[in-house]
Amino acid sequence: MIGFLKRLGFGLMIMLLVLPVIPSGKEKAAAASDSGTNLVLGKSAQASSGKAGNAVDGDAATVWQPLAVDRQDDMNVWISVDMGTTETFNKVMIHLNRADNLKDYQILYSDDGSNWNQAYNKNKDLTSTEAAMFERVSARYMKLNLNLSKDLNVQLSELAVYNSTETPAPAGLKRIYFTDASGKEYPNNAEMRLEKGEKGTLVLKGELDSGQEVDLTSYAKTFIASTQDVSIEPSGSFTANQVGASLVHGVVQAAQELKTNDFWIVVDDPNAFLGESYVMNSTLTHPHMKAEIGQPAMIEPKDVYPSVSAASNINGTLSGELIYNGSKVISQLDSAAVAKGDTKLWTPPGKADNEGRYEIRLKMEQDGKQPVYDSFYFTVWEKKKIPKDQSQIAFLGKDDKMIYVSDYRGNQILDFSNVGYMGGGVKIPEIKVKATVKPGDGDDTARIQAAIDEVAQMPIGKDGFRGAVLLKKGKYEVGGTLKIKASGIVLRGEGQDDKGTLIYGTGANPRNLIEIGENTGLSIDNSTMKTITDLYVPSGSRSFHVDDASSYHVGDTIVVRRIGDKNWIHEIGMDYIYNRPEGTATQWAPFNLDFDRVITAIDGNSITVDAPISNAIERKWGGGQIFKYTDSARIEQVGVENMRADSEFDPSVLDTTMDNGKTDPYYADEKHAERFVVFNSVKNGWLRDVTGYHLSYSLVQMSRNSKWITVQDSKMYDMVSIITGGRRYVIHQMGQLNLAQRIYTETARHAFVVDSRVQGPNVFLDGKAVNNFNTSEPHHRWSVGGLFDNIDAPISIRDRGWLGSGHGWAGANYVSWNTEDELTSQQPPTAQNYAIGHVGPKVPGLVPSDYDPRPRNDGYWESLGKHVKVESLYKQQLLERLGKKALDNIKR
Repeated sequence: MIGFLKRLGFGLMIMLLVLPVIPSGKEKAAAASDSGTNLVLGKSAQASSGKAGNAVDGDAATVWQPLAVDRQDDMNVWISVDMGTTETFNKVMIHLNRADNLKDYQILYSDDGSNWNQAYNKNKDLTSTEAAMFERVSARYMKLNLNLSKDLNVQLSELAVYNSTETPAPAGLKRIYFTDASGKEYPNNAEMRLEKGEKGTLVLKGELDSGQEVDLTSYAKTFIASTQDVSIEPSGSFTANQVGASLVHGVVQAAQELKTNDFWIVVDDPNAFLGESYVMNSTLTHPHMKAEIGQPAMIEPKDVYPSVSAASNINGTLSGELIYNGSKVISQLDSAAVAKGDTKLWTPPGKADNEGRYEIRLKMEQDGKQPVYDSFYFTVWEKKKIPKDQSQIAFLGKDDKMIYVSDYRGNQILDFSNVGYMGGGVKIPEIKVKATVKPGDGDDTARIQAAIDEVAQMPIGKDGFRGAVLLKKGKYEVGGTLKIKASGIVLRGEGQDDKGTLIYGTGANPRNLIEIGENTGLSIDNSTMKTITDLYVPSGSRSFHVDDASSYHVGDTIVVRRIGDKNWIHEIGMDYIYNRPEGTATQWAPFNLDFDRVITAIDGNSITVDAPISNAIERKWGGGQIFKYTDSARIEQVGVENMRADSEFDPSVLDTTMDNGKTDPYYADEKHAERFVVFNSVKNGWLRDVTGYHLSYSLVQMSRNSKWITVQDSKMYDMVSIITGGRRYVIHQMGQLNLAQRIYTETARHAFVVDSRVQGPNVFLDGKAVNNFNTSEPHHRWSVGGLFDNIDAPISIRDRGWLGSGHGWAGANYVSWNTEDELTSQQPPTAQNYAIGHVGPKVPGLVPSDYDPRPRNDGYWESLGKHVKVESLYKQQLLERLGKKALDNIKR
């Protein structure tokens, strides 16, 4: 069982029980009691399933989690406690892991444990921490009954029961609110910023029906804080404990439960990165150059070099080099001892005479440890020589190859050319037919599956294929799901028009029509873990240092893990996403991005991989690691081609609801085929020359364990589903290094869409989407390294704020290149998004807005209203890496 840290209940009036540390996203409450006695602590508990005693044991590392089958049978779970003797109580504290799956709950009491009476019921405005107050009851047994609205896991970290002697709320109390020290009421989403260790006081007041204001200091109340970043005493005094943000509410039980507006306490720590593990804190300055993430770091020839300052957190030896075009050392900082707290300033002598890319690389050494590196970058170029019809940060040089201008940390537009079948630029082969199927009477699922299974038993040839299963012209009724579980199999039709091959999904069963591969992840060897020793690896880089590369070899398949810790979540503001108006939002927890790569070179402890890392790896946000992995569960050399897909549906099911509004009546049946093809654990696969109709979710989904997939020359029409919530994602990217090109869609919500935390790179190339109900986009929660190249569709790359369940910053290090239609492109903190050569309206983001006025920066915009000369970024990059034949190989 995965346990969430628990929160112990508080007493009610005199004795304060200090809350233990709890994980981000969970709530803790402060109240007071005459005795501080939790009447169910350590008592005998029972439940509908699971370890009930975990909820009353006072152990901050255990939870009661009912079994999935328990909640699924009737969407109800319960826990009861035998207090051993008759007790009087009027308050129950409930600490759940979530509330988005909760329909309602009841507090029950009993003298015999069999016959129950209700003391309290609540069915709206539910939160993960509930303070239920009610008229006093006396009983030996109490019971918490939870009715669920969604089949999602339930965890109760602590159940606490009290006999409160607090003064009840004054009669006629109609609302409550926080005020500042002067008595001015805080508006919704007011924010107080403190440094770690600072203290403050919450002032809670209320308004009576008469309009009179009342101070609630002496009345019964509960303060709730959403995280352990802030601890609140019953008096309202609070302490800023650690970096983060906490959503704070005051709750008072009057004629009905009253709750304050949302109030945020945000905690920063100016000393957060002074520990020895961070080694040093370095900066770059130059009078004529921006030293900002996502902004081009460029100076003119003959200008002085930038200066670098390194403040040491350790006792060590510091040295440095100024490197030109990746290899030529043109200046050195001699090794010198530095003490903890020392700051070293270095300005390389001379002037920047030659055009090109420069790196200032610092090296810090300590006895008994591997060196640690930190680098800064800048480009020397005469700006007036950059053609005006090209991007000023990605343009053709004298040799007709791209020159990229990075920011001062080295982050630049990615090289996307490694995406697609066989890593890009490889022609999809024509595979010999080994089995043939003709349309039959009734359902054809079993006959097609038998042919697939027959070919699966054949040996794999030298070309990596077993053979193709040919579906002759005609209609094939498929009431189930076809599955390709072996490598080297192609499912082929005889045309995608009305005279060709039709896969027709029958019946009222929501499902995928074709699934390729099992849904099995990589097998990561944790014993091979090595730590990345660069303090900063920029987005777009293929090389980095590790503490020991001796056990690694060229050709190894590795995971490059980019860690995003709690400090980083705070830096990008995703621990204080405003609640959806009249709703809630889920704050982000720390997460990793695992890049699936192959080692192409090793030089000492420097490792180079086959494709760029799509997100900067930074020590102060958790750093990075590498691991070896195997992927024997992945199948490869598989494809689906040259056919049409359609789904039966009920045309009597209509709706008018759509995202954020209403529309004309449309077909909304959802009891039918959802997706045509799903690539699960697959590498080197394809879908081509396919036309789809009437599906509800996707023409093709490239799932999280997919890699090097090409989807091309395909169309999607007339989708059938409700127009909201996860539907109508025509080309759905969830894997990495995948390519979708020459795709046409109609009636989509998100025609070209990337899921959450997708590592990239991934590419959409030469596509068009019309009759859209929403935008093409990275959809939520920090997917990285996407390219919209010559896509004609509304596109949005932005902070999605509270949308969904708290989608927040949806994409980072994305490029929109020569796109058309509407475009939104904003810059997330610590990264950038690039909009180059867009023709069409520039659309503001969801935020800032009147509801959430906090500023967000635009992305890097260039040549708005006119395409740039390099027609396709992907094709130019592929041409430079593999030559003209590679371009020919990906043509239609």
